[in-house]
Amino acid sequence: MLNRMELIRIFSVATQSLTFRDAAIRLGTSPQTVTRAIKELERTFGEPLFHRSTRQVHVTAFGAELALQARETLERVDQLFLANSKHEEKGIAGRVGITAPHAIGKLYVIEYLKPLMRENPGLSIDLSLDDQLTDAVASKIDIGIRIGAVRDRRYIARTVARVDLKIVATPSLLDAVQHPGSIEELKRLPLSMLMDRNNGRPWPWVLAEGQAFLPVSPAFTCDDPETEREIVLAGLAFGQMPSYLAQPYLSEGRLVEVMQQDAPAPTELIMYRPQSGPVAPRVRLVYDHLVNSFSNPDIFPQSKR
Repeated sequence: MLNRMELIRIFSVATQSLTFRDAAIRLGTSPQTVTRAIKELERTFGEPLFHRSTRQVHVTAFGAELALQARETLERVDQLFLANSKHEEKGIAGRVGITAPHAIGKLYVIEYLKPLMRENPGLSIDLSLDDQLTDAVASKIDIGIRIGAVRDRRYIARTVARVDLKIVATPSLLDAVQHPGSIEELKRLPLSMLMDRNNGRPWPWVLAEGQAFLPVSPAFTCDDPETEREIVLAGLAFGQMPSYLAQPYLSEGRLVEVMQQDAPAPTELIMYRPQSGPVAPRVRLVYDHLVNSFSNPDIFPQSKR
């Protein structure tokens, strides 16, 4: 018979896994043990905790709320033992769930985390790349990073940087075509168009004073910002991209910004975390490190407006 703390630990891992088999592998036990633990908890609470199918399990609304409480309880227990242990631990250990947009995650978050993980080998970073606002509670996220406002009151949000949108092209393309001086002239030139990978819709080009447009016949279309940047760097199209993608190449002279007078107001880079519950030391460590990194204009391109 499993004690209640073991049941809660099994349940917490199961909510972070696609199947009970996956949870069992992570726990080093059998799928039957996981299934028995979940059934025991469902009998205890009188509520189903998962919707089950042959391929996946999905936590119920009641289960998601219970999972949040379970995680907070387990963290308090871990902190209790850590704070009162007679043996000194080196570094801070445990899982930290992070979500970030694809480009920011690959180009910046990973680089910022490398030294922190070397200094704290017990850290387990679970990074999810998603260009949409992620439900931190349902996705077991401790720290979120987003471009644009986060108005959900379940989260504590903080602006850590401001990001410019820049229209850019290579010097060779600008030598080959008319240098655009207006939006109408720009529309007649080869343009790239970025698609929203979540819904398949194009992202409009955004300009000053709320103006926006979609290229009628784009020279290149894709759903990945870094791939789009490669086409722009090849001199095959003009592109509109955030400063964190363009600035390194602008500094090298490989790209040139055009129509600066028509640039929109900077957008905000936001970091957020759930409101409820105490902040575990490992989460605070990673959160503060990322805030300091994104706030540093020497390592993350900042708006100068």
